[in-house]
Amino acid sequence: METEFYILLSLKTTQGFVNYGQYFLGDDRQTSAALFDRLKGGQDLSAPLHIDLMETIDELPVRIKTICCSLEELGANCKLIACEIFRLKTLEEML
Repeated sequence: METEFYILLSLKTTQGFVNYGQYFLGDDRQTSAALFDRLKGGQDLSAPLHIDLMETIDELPVRIKTICCSLEELGANCKLIACEIFRLKTLEEML
């Protein structure tokens, strides 16, 4: 059973949610959850921008946590995610 974690970006439309981006985080639950907990946003489900921490178990997606954010918060979150993924991948290559 292979487990992978990723962050899913989605936008609320009149027809429902549209996924428009993913950041793959790897297979470490603790690291993925710690990164997600650092993201800006809240629980206002009426906000149009959603960020989900997802887990794939046997190829089936499972939502772990959701936050909603403004466009400004999304920008800060994307920057943080990209920096953290870069840091993690750089450390992996050094080991």
